[in-house]
Formats: sequence, C-alpha cells, structure tokens
Amino acid sequence: MKGFKSLLTLLSLLSLLLLAACGNNEKDEAANEKDAGDSGEKTGYTIEHAMGTATLEKTPEKVVILTNEGTEALLALGVKPVGAVQSWLGDPWYDHIKGDMEGVEVVGLESEVNLEKIASLKPDLIIGNKLRHEAVYSQLNAIAPTVFSETLRGDWKENFKLYAKALNLEDKGNDVLNDFDSHVAEIKEKLGDKVNQEVSVVRFMAGKSRIYYTDSFSGVIFDQLGFKRAEHQAELFTEENQLGNLAIEVGKEVIPKMDGDILFYFTYAPNGDKEALNTAEEWTNDPLWKNLSAVKNNNAHEVSDAIWNTAGGVMAANAMLDDLEKIMAEK
Repeated sequence: MKGFKSLLTLLSLLSLLLLAACGNNEKDEAANEKDAGDSGEKTGYTIEHAMGTATLEKTPEKVVILTNEGTEALLALGVKPVGAVQSWLGDPWYDHIKGDMEGVEVVGLESEVNLEKIASLKPDLIIGNKLRHEAVYSQLNAIAPTVFSETLRGDWKENFKLYAKALNLEDKGNDVLNDFDSHVAEIKEKLGDKVNQEVSVVRFMAGKSRIYYTDSFSGVIFDQLGFKRAEHQAELFTEENQLGNLAIEVGKEVIPKMDGDILFYFTYAPNGDKEALNTAEEWTNDPLWKNLSAVKNNNAHEVSDAIWNTAGGVMAANAMLDDLEKIMAEK
C-alpha cells in the first residue's frame, strides 16, 4: 500500500511538470507572436488594388517603386526602395529627395520602365500605377507581387494609403497623414483671413501654357486650406475639357482669365529646356500678363514646378505648405 501511494505521488508530480511545461510553451508561443506583431511582421497577407489582388508572404524588404509620388510615399514611411523611376526633374532625383536616395537604382522613367533592370534587382514587391503601367502589369507581376494604384491626380492621399498597406505600415502611414493634416491646420491658423482670397495657378511648358484647377496637386491643398478659386475660371472647366478639373490648356487670349487675388506660376523645364523657359518668358512679358491685377499688385509669385506640381507626393505637399507660409507672411 505504501508503494502504491508513492507511485501515485510520483504520477501526480509528473502531471504537474507536464502541465507547467505546456503552460510555458503556450506563453513562449504567445510571446513570439507578440514579438512578431511588434516588429511589424505579417505573413500571407493580400492587398486589393487596381488590377486585382496581390499576396505577399511577408513584409517586403526589397521594393521597386514606379511613380514619382510613390517614391515620396516610401521615403516618408521610412522605406528606401532598391529601385525607383527617375524624377521628372533632377539628375536623377528631385532636389528635395536626393539626399534620401543614395544607392537607389534608376529603373527607367515613369512613362517607360526598364523591365530587365527591375528583374535584376530581385524585388519582393513592385508598386506601380494603372494609368502609367497597365500594359506591362503581367510582366511586372511575373517578376514579383505587384500592386497598382488606380490613377494619378491631385489627391495623393488615396494612393499613399494603398502603398502603406502594401508595405504593412498602415499605422506609420496614418501617422504621416495625421502629421500632414496637422501641418495644414497650423498653416491655416497662421494665415487667418488671408485664405479668403481667390487664387490662380498657371504652368508654362514647352510651347504651351495651362491654368491648373481644383483636381490638381496644388488645387487639393488650396482647398484643404480653405482658399477660394478665381471665380471667373469656373466657366473654362466644362465637360468638354479633356483634363476635367485638373487643368486646361489655353492661348494668350485667355491670359486675363489667369488673374486672381494671388497668382502662382511655375515652369516645367526638364534639363533647362529652352523652349519651356522661352514660353514662360514670352508669356510673362506679354502686355496682357503685365495688366493682370495680381501682377500689378506684386501678388504674382513664381514657385517650384517640382514642389508645386510634378513630384506630387507627401514630401512635396509639406514643402508647398512651407513655401506658402513664407510667401504669405511677406504680404
């Protein structure tokens, strides 16, 4: 009987040890899961995008980005791409991002990507845009999981959210967007009643000129700040305008419509394009331009095409707000 009791005691001890071991294993597994969550790791997640869905086995580490605004999104999220399309202005990057792009390989232009170069970088994620790259989606997707935004217009925030999700950095992305909105609110408060003025935005290019409107990069930011648009420009943006409310190409006879309480203008002149620079000089020396009230009142301001239009991303958006604060403080 004594031996039987000893056996029971021994079995009880073994049971307790096994239960403790199981408990520790469960705690270890839970801790490991928590660590993975804290590090941002995610396995087997699927992203819905403009061309369907893309499945990633883990958080991507080698990313190729095929749009200018997308490059800024990655940098703002703390991700340096292994490859990116060349900036529309700069050699090869915009001045405001070149310090962050050291070592990044050029993979062609946004309008003409280099598939062989992209493949050589062995990315685990490619981010592109349907408007720009629909024709090569299949080839890109054969290289690596590929996520496409739908289009490229003034509201860069929608694309930014998609990119943050694809990179498994949604929380970081929300922080970036919240910081931008706070920046807008700060500038709006500093400007006070100055936002009640009507603004006009003009762009000069090689042999042509445009008035930019509400769906443009600068237009969306002006709207968020509360600025009004030049009222007499509304009649230009009809259903027949091929660019919608983004912009409209105009001749010199429309220069009077470029007027506003404040006029901002910029020139797209890649590599110092002389034709574009000559267009800007010709138009700004035209008697009709000189007769604009904004010009006569010293309220016409030349600004950076890269910052105010071409780059199109979150870093440029913040830089535009800084430019605007400085310009308006002087008035």
